[in-house]
Amino acid sequence: MLAMQYEITLPADYDMTVIRRRIAEKGHLLDGFPGIGFKAWLYSMSDDPVLPGGTNRYAPFYLWHDGEGMNAFLGGAGFAALTRDFGRPTVQAWSVWQALSSGDLSTAVCASREIVPIPEDAWMERWRERESDMAHAALTEGALAAVTAFEPTSWTLVRFRLWPDFRAGLTDNACRLYRVGHVSQAAISH
Repeated sequence: MLAMQYEITLPADYDMTVIRRRIAEKGHLLDGFPGIGFKAWLYSMSDDPVLPGGTNRYAPFYLWHDGEGMNAFLGGAGFAALTRDFGRPTVQAWSVWQALSSGDLSTAVCASREIVPIPEDAWMERWRERESDMAHAALTEGALAAVTAFEPTSWTLVRFRLWPDFRAGLTDNACRLYRVGHVSQAAISH
């Protein structure tokens, strides 16, 4: 599994209704996209009264079952349209350690994302075990999804959570909070 995110930072005076409209019009287009676990259509606003301290950003987060789906998306018409509208963003990708979910993610309203450095002397298997415990604890605390992944070029770890309520108290230097406009999920087979 792979996790992926790109962030598009927008000017402080950018009309964020453009982003909310984009999500409302295009969110359903990735429902059931081949290879997707989920896409959380995320954004933050500089003048958000609920999640203060944010910046105007459009920052979708993806969970892919494999590289094939990710490559199809990045090479497809949807990403080409995003690039046309905003320029080509830097795409971060991580190898997934855990991807836990309580099921239906459609009630998510808030997402938290932390990127932390992995110390050079870290014993990776212990880190992985500790992160697994933290992901399970997040579900116990009410998270709808908990993803933990790492990137070995910069030796960073990402902790991503989807929440059914706003978690303004989570914000610190390493943690960003976002509003969730829509969550596209894998097709459910019957």
